[in-house]
Amino acid sequence: MSLNRSEKEAVISDVTGLAAKAQTLVLAEYRGITVADMTKLRSTARSNGVTLSVLKNTLARRAVSGSGFEVLSDLMTGPLVYSFSEDAVAAARVVADFAKTNAKLVIRGGAYGGKALDVDGVKQLASIPSKEVLLAQLLGLMQSPISRTARVLAAIAEQRTVVVEEAPVEASAEAVVA
Repeated sequence: MSLNRSEKEAVISDVTGLAAKAQTLVLAEYRGITVADMTKLRSTARSNGVTLSVLKNTLARRAVSGSGFEVLSDLMTGPLVYSFSEDAVAAARVVADFAKTNAKLVIRGGAYGGKALDVDGVKQLASIPSKEVLLAQLLGLMQSPISRTARVLAAIAEQRTVVVEEAPVEASAEAVVA
């Protein structure tokens, strides 16, 4: 079904808005995927903050022109699903995880930070831990020296307590003997 001029302009403005907010765009060919599988992919994407769109490639090229995703213009051929995400790794993770279980979804490439990514680049981006995990790891690293110092001080305090408790016992035993 063909879109009229105003509908095309609306699609272009919507996709331009998505591209302006997004950090990552992943392109994947969806030829042969069932409607049920595509629905699962859309549901997973939505729950992870990823916007999944099936667009006409000419409209997508116009929408991303002038943005950091323009580097993907050469890959925009055939039936593609466009995955935009504000989180740097969410789109790559959702598409790569789905592609592991569904061989008909073929990752074509992606872009992050104005640089084009090949299939391996998208998979590497997908393997990066989430922001929450990275923050937890960073916090653990920052707390490690402090917690080690606290354990050492607690051990020293415990040794002093043992020495102080033993000292009066020895003194009182000497007093009884004398």
